Amino acid sequence: MTDTFNDLQQSYGRCLARRGFIERFYQIFMASHPDIEPMFARTDFQKQRLALRRGISVAILHAGGSAIVTRTCAQMAEVHGRQGRAPVPPALYPYWIDSLLVAVAEFDEDADETLLARWRAAMQRVCEFFTHHY
Repeated sequence: MTDTFNDLQQSYGRCLARRGFIERFYQIFMASHPDIEPMFARTDFQKQRLALRRGISVAILHAGGSAIVTRTCAQMAEVHGRQGRAPVPPALYPYWIDSLLVAVAEFDEDADETLLARWRAAMQRVCEFFTHHY
């Protein structure tokens, strides 16, 4: 039986139900490494917040093996690939994961070490996919 990470979808829903989750993630993420904030210098954050909101859902589905998001995930990997419009060096993905987990721990009142470990495992799957396509 495949792990669909339904618990992460529920956790993500709890995070989004509390106002400011995506904004808080970006605060944490941009402060996590000196190379990250400059990458967002010309970013339209209204669009970026929506893209991330969707992207996390896609990442959870991808981690669960959903074929529905295969094309979307490949497109996201292309955007963040070496030749993409927003390249992300693979060395920065651990900062993305760590920042997301800090934000989840702050916004999901049911987050515990087990749930956060599952978040990490799922997000590592999508980051490995992106790294493979870099």
